[in-house]
Amino acid sequence: MKLKYLFFAPLFFINSAFAQQLDLVHYVNTLQGTNSQFKLTRGNTYPTTALPFGMHTWTPQTGKNGDGWKYQYFLDHIRGFQQAHQCSSWTNDYAVFSLMPMTELVVEENKREAKFSHANEIAKPNYYKVQFDNKITTEISPTERGAHLRFTYPAGKKSFLVLDGYTNISGVKIYPKENRITGYVNNGRGFHKGWKSYFAMKFDQPIKAYGTWENKGNTTKADSTEAEGLGKGAYIEFKAGAKVQVKTASSYISLEQAELNLKRELGADKTLEQTKANAAAVWNKSLGKIVVEGGTQADRETFYSCFFRASLFSRKFYEIDASGKPVYFSPYDGQVHPGYMYTDTGFWDTFRAQFPLNTLIQPEMHGRYMQALIDAYKQCGWLPSWSFPSEGGSMIGNHAISLLADAWAKGIRTFDPKEALEAYLHEATNKGPWGPANGRDGWKEYYELGYVPYPKYREATAKTLEYAYDDWCGYQLAKMTGNKYYMDIFARQMYNYKNVYDASTRFMRGKDINGQWTPNFDAIEWGGPFTEGNSWHWTWCVFQDTKGLIDLIGGNNNFNAKLDSVFSEPNKVKVGTYGGMIHEMTEMVAANMGQYAHGNQPIQHMIYLYDYAGEPWKSQFHARDAMYKLYNATENGYPGDEDQGQTSSWYVLSALGFYSVTPGTGEYAIGSPMFKKITLNLENGKKFVIDAPANDKEHVYIQSATLNGSTFNKNFITHNELTNGGVLKLEMSDKPNKQRGIADSDKPFSLTKN
Repeated sequence: MKLKYLFFAPLFFINSAFAQQLDLVHYVNTLQGTNSQFKLTRGNTYPTTALPFGMHTWTPQTGKNGDGWKYQYFLDHIRGFQQAHQCSSWTNDYAVFSLMPMTELVVEENKREAKFSHANEIAKPNYYKVQFDNKITTEISPTERGAHLRFTYPAGKKSFLVLDGYTNISGVKIYPKENRITGYVNNGRGFHKGWKSYFAMKFDQPIKAYGTWENKGNTTKADSTEAEGLGKGAYIEFKAGAKVQVKTASSYISLEQAELNLKRELGADKTLEQTKANAAAVWNKSLGKIVVEGGTQADRETFYSCFFRASLFSRKFYEIDASGKPVYFSPYDGQVHPGYMYTDTGFWDTFRAQFPLNTLIQPEMHGRYMQALIDAYKQCGWLPSWSFPSEGGSMIGNHAISLLADAWAKGIRTFDPKEALEAYLHEATNKGPWGPANGRDGWKEYYELGYVPYPKYREATAKTLEYAYDDWCGYQLAKMTGNKYYMDIFARQMYNYKNVYDASTRFMRGKDINGQWTPNFDAIEWGGPFTEGNSWHWTWCVFQDTKGLIDLIGGNNNFNAKLDSVFSEPNKVKVGTYGGMIHEMTEMVAANMGQYAHGNQPIQHMIYLYDYAGEPWKSQFHARDAMYKLYNATENGYPGDEDQGQTSSWYVLSALGFYSVTPGTGEYAIGSPMFKKITLNLENGKKFVIDAPANDKEHVYIQSATLNGSTFNKNFITHNELTNGGVLKLEMSDKPNKQRGIADSDKPFSLTKN
């Protein structure tokens, strides 16, 4: 069914005349979160120079080729400037090549690196600049599929540029008389045989000398114009003291498409300043979809730095052909198809906030992505769970269905729901050949027993909880589309969370195949039946039925007391089956917020659960407290892995004053906004304003509220209320109003009714 064009064409346009006047890009620090390492991460980010959701990004490289930590703030040497796609240090990268300027020809990566200081570094989304201690200056500005670079060499010094083919097979061809290089790289995991990322680059200065080299033995071959094989690269020399502009673009389809991308995206730009200005305009338009007023300079820097990072994933994996139509090389079947494709995200992280944020701020793109999910299923036989860029099956859960159900609930209906439900049923009743989230690990026992048994399956209780939520999403999509067949199938499992709740301890626990609880239970013990956390984190993961969980725990008072205990419990760790401290444990201890482990995903929604249990002022307090304590715009800006926009999106949504506890409902639970005034410039041309004039660091509580002039006591706001435009007026106070938001009708969605 050709549905993808039916919804957006007549409805969406960008209302950004006001937003374009604002210089928002200057608030962004792309070094946010880069002071990270294996044992303790402050984001595991790198200084990304890119356009919103761009297919390729560029970054300086401090780490060795193949190292997941490609840029670490505490290091002071750079060995290249890379085309990059990495969404996590734990996944490494793909389709990488790098350029490195130098005054002497040294190809070996450890010897060619140059010292620099952060005092001589500028890191913005539209422009990166660094001057080495040896006085070579590098500048980069991005396009969607390429970059404009400029290398300025010291007067009188030789001017070499080395192209490194990175870790696997690569090919280069130098055209000395035409001042250009073409080639390809083939590096990364999980690609079809023969896959290539083609690149083309053009120089504005004559090539004086040239040659090829290989990075395994670091041997060079002067005057050679072509090389192909393992780690092949090129080097060129310009006149002494040159200032050289380099335009480059890449394609997954062909060299001809790479050259078309180069011509289309950079052909008109005579200087890097033009590309820089164009990129700034694109970013100001994108960031201008949310305009915040009030707060401190640091607050605005944190907000827009997070909004920038939330606007990188998922990446466009499509290109525009000669006739102007979207087309893509599929990482799933190795063929070229018409249409749109997106990659580089793990749904276990991003279903929670990053995709819900996109439904609100980027609905046209989100709609294209939903059809791309169905296309991916048709091409490889599975819905994606972790695409990088092909399917890896990492982590747990089958969260593509969360994205699809949430899109439908919010009116983004660009796909056939019957196809989506068919794909999900296949996902939920089979185990695929890749990781645990490719299909469903333990699916037979989950259906037969009502839970995934531990220790037969690792992380079994966490899987049970997420499968139950996903099955509710399947039920919800079927219900919204009148499909009783699938409703009946998925309704049977969506309460399965109850089967791993132990009333005697009031915690979720591991249960074996005979129905016996795992012995020697300790709620602070990590691993075992849980994923990257402990029972303090996972007990709250009943997104679809918080009221049902409240009833299990013994009612509102017991539930709220247990929520309070998350913050009051000592921040102690038992390493459990991990056998030693992993970085998520270290980050929880460092945060010093009890057992609240915001540096990882499972508990990030828990702050908002007070909204469901009659004490919404505590959600207001803790949301603001977490934003102030755990986020800033510096190199130490995150409380853990940023994770493909998820941790940033938590901040962006929370700073707006609400959060997506249950994707699939069209509701957002209310917290406390960060700013005095926030304007959402929506794609449908409407504006939604959150107006809280008394808001500041002390006045974090909502005393009263009106929505479009009418009293508003609810602890949730709907997607339709936001996208219809209007004004949410908040009277903020330094003291909680304990009479507001306490009626049953004020509480957000739960399967179990109040």
